[in-house]
Amino acid sequence: MGQVSWKGLFLSLFDYKTEKYVIAKNKKVGILYRVVQLSILAYLVGWVFVVKKGYQDTDTSLQSSVITKLKGVAFTNTSELGERLWDVADYVIPPQGENVFFVMTNLIVTPNQRQTTCPESVNIPDALCYEDEDCPAGQAVVAGNGVKTGRCLKDRDSIRGSCEVLAWCPVEKRSKPKKPLLASAENFTVFIKNSIRFPKFKFSKMNVLATNNESYLKTCRYSTEHPYCPIFLLGNIVRWAGNDFQEMASEGGVIGIQIEWNCDLDKAPSECNPHYSFSRLDNKFAEKSVSSGYNFRFAKYYRDAEGIEYRTLFKAYGIRFDVMVNGKAGKFNIIPTVINIGSGLALMGAGAFFCDLVLLYLIKKSNFYRGKKYEEVNLLAFFVIFACFLRSSSRKSLTSPTLNGNQSPDQLGGL
Repeated sequence: MGQVSWKGLFLSLFDYKTEKYVIAKNKKVGILYRVVQLSILAYLVGWVFVVKKGYQDTDTSLQSSVITKLKGVAFTNTSELGERLWDVADYVIPPQGENVFFVMTNLIVTPNQRQTTCPESVNIPDALCYEDEDCPAGQAVVAGNGVKTGRCLKDRDSIRGSCEVLAWCPVEKRSKPKKPLLASAENFTVFIKNSIRFPKFKFSKMNVLATNNESYLKTCRYSTEHPYCPIFLLGNIVRWAGNDFQEMASEGGVIGIQIEWNCDLDKAPSECNPHYSFSRLDNKFAEKSVSSGYNFRFAKYYRDAEGIEYRTLFKAYGIRFDVMVNGKAGKFNIIPTVINIGSGLALMGAGAFFCDLVLLYLIKKSNFYRGKKYEEVNLLAFFVIFACFLRSSSRKSLTSPTLNGNQSPDQLGGL
């Protein structure tokens, strides 16, 4: 029995199957087939070609350059600095106008620091001491401002003190203004010039309106009505990112400016426009955390008449702006068009296969339809019958009487 089954399986490898088209008068399967066809057609036309533009060749290797320039002045009057006017050379870091720039909005100033010895800040745990042995000489204060000298300095009638350090003295203050010092930075403006190029299609464009009017950039402000005016108010940028400028200016933060270029090059170049979006990149939900905001330190150095170096230390709080550019361009090409049409035709075949499964296996009359669709033909028996037919025909031709030239039809009839 096993040999017969293996023999049958082996012989079945040489069976040839050919399609037989059967018209099934089944309305349910017919409606299902048309629904599947219409769904595939809608997907191919609506999603692949209209939404995703599957007939286009695309270029995502966007080449971009960003130049920024800020404008605005602020006036402050503090005990450390007195009356002072701040311009872009003071509050913009770095000054080169790159795609990442920082605008200072608040600061802690420690003026006239010199390298000498002084007590470390009592707010630093590693600097607290009770006796000189707690301040080993030459050891740096962890998260502090200098190196311990070996002395523990205490106030009069105080049990605990702080270690004396060799540092820039006096050490930095720990308290900052409750309100941002440069609160007027909300009205500063930034000019963002963005040039892009899609190398595959040799297409270039800028986000600045092409005009000969020299006063245009001095008077315009970006809005949905003026998408080619690249002048932005800092307060508007922060507000569009969903934040209040004055709150953010106190502790600092990071704002992302996204410029999106999605260009359909089958249309006119004027249809390729920049789209802006704004978001806060640092963790705005951790504003009350000790690590919230954005700040760093820098100093300005001087020498007095005696040649002794001193400095003014700034701990700057502010908003960092990151300008990010991305996009893609598309243009008609026959190759992706043919590929997507071929994929759609293949899906049509998959739809017919699905409906065949329903017709042949999932409905009540599936056995009947299977019998009509599949038919086995034994070609060997056919050839045997055909050979027998040819053989019998040849025998009849050999035994049948023939006419002789000396015989008449009457003579043949008398035989």
